[in-house]
Amino acid sequence: MVDFSFRYEEFEILLLFLVRMTGFVFAAPFFSHNSVPNQFKIGLSVFLAYLTYYATLPHQALVYSTLLEYATLVIKEAIVGIIVGWAANICISIVFFAGRIVDMDIGFSMVNAMDPSTRESATITGFYYQYAVMLILLISGMHRYVLEAIIETYSLIPLGAPAMHMQKMYDSLLFYLGEYVSIGFRICMPVFAVILIVNVVLGILAKVAPQMNMFAVGMQIKVTMGLAVMVLTTGMLPYVSDFIYTQTKIMVVSVVEAMMP
Repeated sequence: MVDFSFRYEEFEILLLFLVRMTGFVFAAPFFSHNSVPNQFKIGLSVFLAYLTYYATLPHQALVYSTLLEYATLVIKEAIVGIIVGWAANICISIVFFAGRIVDMDIGFSMVNAMDPSTRESATITGFYYQYAVMLILLISGMHRYVLEAIIETYSLIPLGAPAMHMQKMYDSLLFYLGEYVSIGFRICMPVFAVILIVNVVLGILAKVAPQMNMFAVGMQIKVTMGLAVMVLTTGMLPYVSDFIYTQTKIMVVSVVEAMMP
């Protein structure tokens, strides 16, 4: 017969495990989407927290004396889980940035739609890049990496006692913003370059043949060339996913180091 009884102190520690894992699941990529049922998110959080709790035995006793101090520990654990999940999730937003630039070039910038999975307004190309890249990341096992990352934090960040080094947080955010622009322009560079050449050609034609309506002609040419380049560069999406995967690892490691004592 299996004995599931444990001390009250251990139950308090298990709750802290659950709070950190729940905050992560509700903020991490793949798991935080609205298309994932909340029942599954809660069940996954409980399951992972229970396994991690027993995998890290024995535990150090918590240091607190009042209910308010224990509530402070709970808030700290929730912040740790949310920050780690958020660090992995914001890297996916790079493809939205690239999609907006592409749509501005080919003339689709006014065609916005609400993404039901993230409740964010994005353009058509942003949807295309996001779902294509996320599918490749899912196939490559990024969901396993983010789960391994949050489980590893239990050995790197003490339970109930994370050290918030704000300067490291700021440095990580500034580094991400630089990579955000750099990787975003790498993704949209083929379309950007082709549309730039098209604009130059249209400008020359407007001077050579001013009787032509370049606005009416240019819109069709830009849309046709933009879509053609997107189709031809579909084979680059695995390399784009590799950029996103690498950036996710760097961002998660940097925020975890910023919370380590």
